[in-house]
Amino acid sequence: MATELEYDRASELKAFDETKDGVKGLVDASITTIPRIFHHDFDKDSTYSSSSTTKLVVPSIDLVDIHLDPTKRKAVVEKIREASETWGFFQVVNHGIEVSVLDEMKNGVIRFFEQDSEVKRELYSRDVTKPLVYNSNIDLYSSPAASWRDTFHCFMAPHSPKPEDLPSVCRDIMLEYSKQVMKLGSVLFELLSEALGLNPNYLNDIGCNEGLAVVYHYYPSCPQPELTLGAIKHTDNDFLTVLLQDHIGGLQLLRENNWVDVSPIPGALIISIGDLLQLITNDKFKSVEHRVVSNYVGPRISVASLFSTSLQPATKLYGPIKELVSEDNPPKYRETTVRDYVEFCMTRNSYGTSHLPYFKT
Repeated sequence: MATELEYDRASELKAFDETKDGVKGLVDASITTIPRIFHHDFDKDSTYSSSSTTKLVVPSIDLVDIHLDPTKRKAVVEKIREASETWGFFQVVNHGIEVSVLDEMKNGVIRFFEQDSEVKRELYSRDVTKPLVYNSNIDLYSSPAASWRDTFHCFMAPHSPKPEDLPSVCRDIMLEYSKQVMKLGSVLFELLSEALGLNPNYLNDIGCNEGLAVVYHYYPSCPQPELTLGAIKHTDNDFLTVLLQDHIGGLQLLRENNWVDVSPIPGALIISIGDLLQLITNDKFKSVEHRVVSNYVGPRISVASLFSTSLQPATKLYGPIKELVSEDNPPKYRETTVRDYVEFCMTRNSYGTSHLPYFKT
């Protein structure tokens, strides 16, 4: 009881936030025990503690020659359809982005987080409307427990940021990488359209590739990884996510009530179906819960490129695609704008569960 009284969570959160040094600041201070604000209550959710299943392997799809060989393209479309319907995740190789670009993007994230604290503190904010925001845990004050990671993010499309608003240590690679991811995204939406039996341009024409928010994560080494997580169980509130991760690993997805490691493949990118794609495909494609576990080793780097206009003003309504519904398969969701869906996800504290059920018809 005394311990409970001594623990003032609100004060500890505020003290941590006001350092503006994030989790990296704790590691730099050579802590050996992690603060209680990072302790996760694994007992409340049995799926948190389920063991990883090593027998299952996330599908890997080779995109080589898909523009030149119709037979290969047809086979790739079929693999994407199956993965999107059953896994909600797949990895792509030969995707058109050079390994040197991927490596430089990861190095750019490291340069940002390992620059002088004084420089980073200038960018530290909880105002998500700023061109670029650096902080630790965007949901620090509302989540049940803090996650062991620091983040900076910015919107790269439809409105590109002013170059002077981007950090000089990684400005060039941020612009180059996002440009190449936008090109890849358009290709992926073509393949996904074909996998749905639609015109290849369908998903691009309705604006699925219009917006891009890029989130740069830094997961420092953790002295007590069994007590915390790098990211709690969640689904992505976008159409599609293209994820670059380093060699360390830690990403897991939930499949058949078991956590499956999304093991790093050199040069590969991870593709995950977002909530909005599940909504417009009327549950044909699945947005799957995933998380990031903490590691003794680190830092782990990842870059999540989310295809979504997010909180930017929006009037376009998205609902189940008419060509995919019928009398036997009626619409399962009501229409929503991207902004309304994202705002709902950010303001509703239903951690560890999908927000899609709230949009059911």
